[in-house]
Amino acid sequence: MPPLSATGQPASPRDWFRTDAGLAVLESERPAVERALAERPALPWLWLGPVEQVTPVDGSGLHLVASADGWSGDARCGLPLPLASESIGVVVLQHVAARGREGRGLFAECARVLAPGGRLWIFALNPLAPYRWYWRGAGLGAAEPLTWRRRMREAGLTPEPVSRGLGPRWQVRVAHEPQDGPGVRAAYAICAEKRAWPLTPVRQRLRLPLPEGIPAA
Repeated sequence: MPPLSATGQPASPRDWFRTDAGLAVLESERPAVERALAERPALPWLWLGPVEQVTPVDGSGLHLVASADGWSGDARCGLPLPLASESIGVVVLQHVAARGREGRGLFAECARVLAPGGRLWIFALNPLAPYRWYWRGAGLGAAEPLTWRRRMREAGLTPEPVSRGLGPRWQVRVAHEPQDGPGVRAAYAICAEKRAWPLTPVRQRLRLPLPEGIPAA
């Protein structure tokens, strides 16, 4: 069962990230999150996370935290996000991606607000990690990278083929060093890009000739 709040009601699964085990995962991910947000310095970034965090990042951006009725933090909103289309250089979804209908809506919004050449980063828990025993019973979901790659493609994004393992393996400790592939690390990061042009050439429509005697304009 999820832990109880001070009122005796079940706490949000996201509250696990306020425990020592959860904070160790977030701190392990901090350098990778900072690097991701700084990848497109000419454009603002959007960072959606499970709890409030203080991470100094150059440039302008919006840090929102998942809440019961949407998002809070630098702004309070739901979906669709109150952002112009193709206005964001980098979106980071840190432990807020979902696999259901709500998840599809969030991915679609990420694709909409990303500028061509922009990048979407997902930080997710690793279901194969021994560390999963620390979040057992908290109500948190975990999925392998294949799930998120499929969701990225559905949104029109192009995912990278290799994910990066992050965080501790067994003990509650901070581990900043990433590795190729999730392995048995507590979490992993996976990235996708919004391509400026389609990968396959678009066939041009044939131009119909105008009848003789009719001016073109």
